[in-house]
Amino acid sequence: MDTGVVNVPSGGRRQEKVMQGDERYSDSLDEFIKKITLWYENDHEAFKTMYDAAVKNVVPYPEDTPVEVQYDWKDRDFDCLCEFFREWYEWHPGVNNGLDYIEKFSWLTYENDYGMVFATSGPGYKMTADFTHLQGLQMDADTPESQELIDEWVKELGPKRMADYQPGPWKNFNDFFVRQLRDATRRPIDAKDDDSVVVAPADCVINMIVDDLTETTPIPVKTVTMNVRQLLENSEHAHRFLGGTAVSCILMPDSYHWYHAPVRGEVVEARDDIGGVYYGMRDFPELLNKGNVGYGYDYAMFDNFRRGYVIIKTQYLDAAGEPDGEGYVGVVPVGLNSIASVNFRPQFKGPIKKPVPVEKGEQIGNFKYGGSLNILLFEPGRFPALQMLQGQRIGVLEQLKRSAGLFTGSYHTQSRRRRPLAP
Repeated sequence: MDTGVVNVPSGGRRQEKVMQGDERYSDSLDEFIKKITLWYENDHEAFKTMYDAAVKNVVPYPEDTPVEVQYDWKDRDFDCLCEFFREWYEWHPGVNNGLDYIEKFSWLTYENDYGMVFATSGPGYKMTADFTHLQGLQMDADTPESQELIDEWVKELGPKRMADYQPGPWKNFNDFFVRQLRDATRRPIDAKDDDSVVVAPADCVINMIVDDLTETTPIPVKTVTMNVRQLLENSEHAHRFLGGTAVSCILMPDSYHWYHAPVRGEVVEARDDIGGVYYGMRDFPELLNKGNVGYGYDYAMFDNFRRGYVIIKTQYLDAAGEPDGEGYVGVVPVGLNSIASVNFRPQFKGPIKKPVPVEKGEQIGNFKYGGSLNILLFEPGRFPALQMLQGQRIGVLEQLKRSAGLFTGSYHTQSRRRRPLAP
């Protein structure tokens, strides 16, 4: 099936030029293990020094962390790291446990400045990029193993949820992961002809709402910062959102993985090639902390992850529904952890030479397998809060198994060791 999206190999993970030597991607897990083992033995670019410091300074994970995502990195030797990657590579992610190994790895960087340095810079960064590339090759491979994984997911999702999608066959797991909806009635666009209504860009959890954005935004309860200019890679439109609002829309691993335009208008700028790190959140579990919605997470860290953005010029309306000037809405897809793909449909790939019309609810692009989110940006005073009408959906009564896998446990644990980032 032709999805119309630009075909980027390995789920978009090869957006950067493949270099020689250290930066050449491995073709197999054995080659990957051999490479990082040589780096460790030779302390290549301080790889051994940084790994040893990372495991020495590990901070214990919260006491209520579920057993299935516990992993104590404290003083683990390098053989343990290699074995961990082997286990992760051979593991088949399920519908409700797709984040398990990501979280296990995240305890290395949890509240740990040394772990952060190891995972986000130098050879440690190259290591995570290389492993993510290998995972992409797995998910893109047309193999019996890929079909078996698809069958497992279809069974776990169940006929009710799969009824939303076009039936297979799918070539490989990533083909399944970005499956298309069966038809437009499965996700009807609310108030399609009313340009004042903003719609959700994806199947998502609304996790954070930050108002009155500045380059250092103090938020009640905790200090949260967001550098809008960095997030938009110094876009000429970045200044428009200072003083405005940001809304974070997190996509769950088992959800529909296309993202759409939240408003109607014209795309005046777009990029899908902004590089960044693959791993390295100081407190990954708190990303899904529903007990702290709206506050307490640092948007600034998202400028470090692989991402793209689309700037839409839209029409504002007055109380009578008449034109009330033009403005801008930003859509920032961010690839997190086991993903680095920000795949735009051809017409929205930058650079944009002349404005491209876009309808509310129109597909912009997709994420292949992994964790991902969309950050929506609004100009000052234009999106002060989430507002809903009686009878509109605000959520679902969840299956206990899915809630336990994606929404509870350590994902809701308040950090007990909130320390400032090292200078």
